[in-house]
Amino acid sequence: MKIADFELGSGKTFIVAELSANHNGDLDLACKTIASAAKAGADAIKLQTYRADTITLNCDSDDFKIKGGTLWDNISYYDLYNKAHTPWQWHEKLQQVAYDNGIICFSSPFDKTAVDFLEELNMPAYKIASFEINDIPLIEYAASKGKPMILSTGVAYKQEIEDAVAACRNVGNNDIILLKCTSSYPAPINEANLKMIQVMAKDFNCLTGLSDHTLNNAVAITSVVLGACMVEKHFILDKSINSPDNAFSLDENQFKKFVDDIRAAESAIGKADYEVSEASLKGRSFMRSLYAIKDIEKDEFFSYSNVGSYRPNLGISPKYLKNIVGKKAKTNIQKYTPISDNIIESGE
Repeated sequence: MKIADFELGSGKTFIVAELSANHNGDLDLACKTIASAAKAGADAIKLQTYRADTITLNCDSDDFKIKGGTLWDNISYYDLYNKAHTPWQWHEKLQQVAYDNGIICFSSPFDKTAVDFLEELNMPAYKIASFEINDIPLIEYAASKGKPMILSTGVAYKQEIEDAVAACRNVGNNDIILLKCTSSYPAPINEANLKMIQVMAKDFNCLTGLSDHTLNNAVAITSVVLGACMVEKHFILDKSINSPDNAFSLDENQFKKFVDDIRAAESAIGKADYEVSEASLKGRSFMRSLYAIKDIEKDEFFSYSNVGSYRPNLGISPKYLKNIVGKKAKTNIQKYTPISDNIIESGE
């Protein structure tokens, strides 16, 4: 599966910097953030495409106030999203800035009008946010455009994931990536439950990845080892910016370390074979081999008292010790000489 020119599942993790609300309502800041994310090693920048009135209702009742111990408690949904949204008139400019900096740009649509708008920009993929995974009409509509579908599963029960995957496949779209996600901001490490990356891949026969809201790179590294083909993390230009997502976003230096750690994990995974690596081959000199531990005269029998197993590895393997005991030496052998085949008589 490809997103733009990036081949997912090829062994290189698709590392996505999430802009989210970290533009803080400033187009110039948004452009600088994208350039900084590219410099830090991101493969892509992800936007969010909604307006406050396409994601919630402008209602002052208590039902529409955020609760539950979040970073945004007591703020109305409308006020939060009105502050956090990325103006639609920015999108084309931000897409161009991403391309100019050599990275991919795609977005999360939050309603059908957003999908239509993003189609005009020829966005290469669609990400469905965790809280929209039960919006089957939206998923079906986005999937019908034939672009790769990235589904975040943070708050979803298994049946809801099944419904979302089925919605994509029902319109002939099998390019699906399921992201393991803990929809807590920031997310506790002990709730990452990364085993689900492999479980979802098997249960749904699709690629899997991670939407990471933790404050520790270990979660992303582990996800890659477990098969994540994509990792997403919120990115901010400067941690001093008073953004709604500041607390769980990485700045350029932090994101660069994040990328470097993931690339190191990829390198460490290697391939499934029993070949000894080039670095390890050099260490074979420290293995044991057979040595004469006494002077041995020609035609003298090898025995457990005159041959032993020692480092370094300059003689034959110790596994042959019992085979050469009782055979004769072809020549005089000086003490501490490695035993080789050419100094052993073939018979007794």
